[in-house]
Amino acid sequence: MHAVILAGGKGVRLRPYTTALPKPLVPIGDQHAILEIVLRQLSTAGFTRCTLAIGHLGEIIRAYVGDGSQWGMNVDYATEESPLGTMGPLLALRDRLPEHFLVMNGDVLTDLDYADVLRSHEASGTPLTIATYARKVHIDFGVLTTDASRVVAFTEKPSIDYRVSMGVYGVSRATLDGYTPGLPLGFDELVTDLLAAGRPPHAYEFDGYWLDIGRPDDYDRANAEFTSRKSLLLKGA
Repeated sequence: MHAVILAGGKGVRLRPYTTALPKPLVPIGDQHAILEIVLRQLSTAGFTRCTLAIGHLGEIIRAYVGDGSQWGMNVDYATEESPLGTMGPLLALRDRLPEHFLVMNGDVLTDLDYADVLRSHEASGTPLTIATYARKVHIDFGVLTTDASRVVAFTEKPSIDYRVSMGVYGVSRATLDGYTPGLPLGFDELVTDLLAAGRPPHAYEFDGYWLDIGRPDDYDRANAEFTSRKSLLLKGA
């Protein structure tokens, strides 16, 4: 199985940490970088090949990961000369990728079964699978519904439940057909195009442990919880 890890972002939300370190190498706990955790998880799940799409401070990532042999993987690299969005880096890689593969952000801390996401994608027959997670947003204000300047409903400090993308995707190589290598392609654009074409993505619903390390609140929480969650996140460690 082959995974592509998107590791080229500047990590603006985590500054000043990411001024000198690329976001995938920010530390979690006392011993591990988030990218190391992800690579160990992929290896444990049975992935043998991984492509790292690097950009900002990419030479540090290359020096840290090397060829991936320390995790029992074969790692190669693709360098972004300019930002290409979430899916844009895949276009230049198309001929190096298998028919179905996993794509993920390099700042995800989760106990998601990556292999099962890819298996589910292959079984679904859809062009794209999106791993999704339930989030709840609390509104700290009374919410008014209006119609022609009249208040027609009122809810005091409601909570909104919705599902968000986890930044983990199953992708089929043919899904990239028709897009131009070297031009940006965002996840939002790809999903919009698929919906417009009547080819809706498959949703892989997950309700385990997931944090987006690119968000300062989630990063702080990850460091506070890592020791107690280590056996869950790094099985066999």
